[in-house]
Amino acid sequence: MLRLREIKLPLEHGDDELTKAIIERLAIKQADVLAFTIFKRSFDARNRSSILLIYQLDVLLSESLEATVLKRVSDNPLITLSPDTNYHMVARAEPCFPTEKQQRPIVVGFGPSGILAALLLAQMGLKPIVLERGPDVRKRTRDTWDLWRKRKLHTESNVQFGEGGAGTFSDGKLYTQVKDKRHLSRKVLMEFVEAGAPSEILMVSKPHIGTYKLVKMVENMRAKIIRLGGEVRFEQKVEAIHRETLPNDLGSTCQGQITGLTLSSGESLDTRHIVLAIGHSARDSFQMLLEQGVYIEAKPFSIGLRIEHPQSVIDSARFGEWAGHPILGAADYKLVHHCANGRSVYSFCMCPGGTVVAATSEERCVVTNGMSQYSRSERNANAAIVVGITPERDYPGHVLAGVELQRELEEKAYQLGGANYNAPAQLVGDFLRNKPSTDLASVIPSYQPGVSLGDLSRALPEYAITAIGEAIRAFEKQIKGYSMDDAILTGVETRTSSPICIKRGSDFQNITTQGLYPAGEGAGYAGGILSAAMDGIKVAEAVAVDILKQAR
Repeated sequence: MLRLREIKLPLEHGDDELTKAIIERLAIKQADVLAFTIFKRSFDARNRSSILLIYQLDVLLSESLEATVLKRVSDNPLITLSPDTNYHMVARAEPCFPTEKQQRPIVVGFGPSGILAALLLAQMGLKPIVLERGPDVRKRTRDTWDLWRKRKLHTESNVQFGEGGAGTFSDGKLYTQVKDKRHLSRKVLMEFVEAGAPSEILMVSKPHIGTYKLVKMVENMRAKIIRLGGEVRFEQKVEAIHRETLPNDLGSTCQGQITGLTLSSGESLDTRHIVLAIGHSARDSFQMLLEQGVYIEAKPFSIGLRIEHPQSVIDSARFGEWAGHPILGAADYKLVHHCANGRSVYSFCMCPGGTVVAATSEERCVVTNGMSQYSRSERNANAAIVVGITPERDYPGHVLAGVELQRELEEKAYQLGGANYNAPAQLVGDFLRNKPSTDLASVIPSYQPGVSLGDLSRALPEYAITAIGEAIRAFEKQIKGYSMDDAILTGVETRTSSPICIKRGSDFQNITTQGLYPAGEGAGYAGGILSAAMDGIKVAEAVAVDILKQAR
């Protein structure tokens, strides 16, 4: 089969245009095309009056003709053999696993990274035990709505904690900039489709799922792990890890070997392999790990505000007369601006046709995030507009200083919002004119349980407020209407990524703790659903290889 790249056609091309493009590209007859499939479809909207669809196609020819064509086009990088995108297991346990000399691996956390790590371990026959501090996804959804509708926070069951992880309440974006020579992203997407995701995620260039579809998918993936011999336990918080001291060989940084863990219930489990996929908001777990000798570093993250515009404004700015076209869907954007004060501001977690949601996991704190359904049909577009910050410059002193900064800003937002889980908000026009807002205009904020209008200049450090104001004016040059007076800013956005990195070596184990495998966003090795899931696969492979190596 041949892979044809960069097939460009008008947005509203006819059904036969793909076949014609194949014939022209390969210089063959229509009868020579036995079949073809769309591997990937994207679009180029830089020229709004002439938006193009861009295809990658897999084309089936007879074996002899394929060889002839390949020889003729050998110097054309846009025509090649279709690569093997199937996932290939790196190891496989014997059916009798575990033997007397083996122990089942434990996966702590059941977000995207933990789910894929557990699933792959189960597929390799290693029967993982999954420990999730929050409840199952159905109960978690009800508890999350308690905050949004009743102002009642469940500290162990919310947007951050529970089955599915933080990505469950998001736009469900499934694209990443991580290099992927082994097609791990394809493995993730295939598993998602098997679990109930729309099959189009395998083909479109920027796939997404949305919250409601993610809920059912997570349940189906959990059921598959259990069918394959795994075990999933909810409301099982890890209170301590157990380590045995290792000889400190000259030049070695590894000081201990994992031997098990203790749960908040008092139960202890023995294991020499723990996948640590705890997410970016497990602050108490960060503290526990640090106290027990696990090596952690502070890392950069970002802080800012959520901005909401009418989705129609973004659609018109991006697609012009083609706004609303079903193939294009609700328009998104990705913006960056380098400010005069030396800061960089960028859009983060853009949610077309979505809502701004309350995402705190701690009492008397306010945190925002963005969420969309698969349809992306809500009235507003929202995105975080955030400023990059670093440990050296903004929170020096100790490893968890970034956590302290997050908490300080979230507590301030709680007070500015009225100390009732309302979020502080301000119209963009008022924000740019340094004027407190007193009344809403045409854009109705989507944040629940509600917003309190006022002055957001007190919600973030002065450098961040200055940078965000400059960036909004700059973004107007790229998206007409971006700085519109009636748009709404809501604060604060602090959980953009983990403020720490649980350092690991080339073997995926923590550099001071053998048998501890930090994974995903909370460990500082991913950002978003797809990259976290891919990281879970890599870590699971390392665990499997080590377990089966020790068994030989």
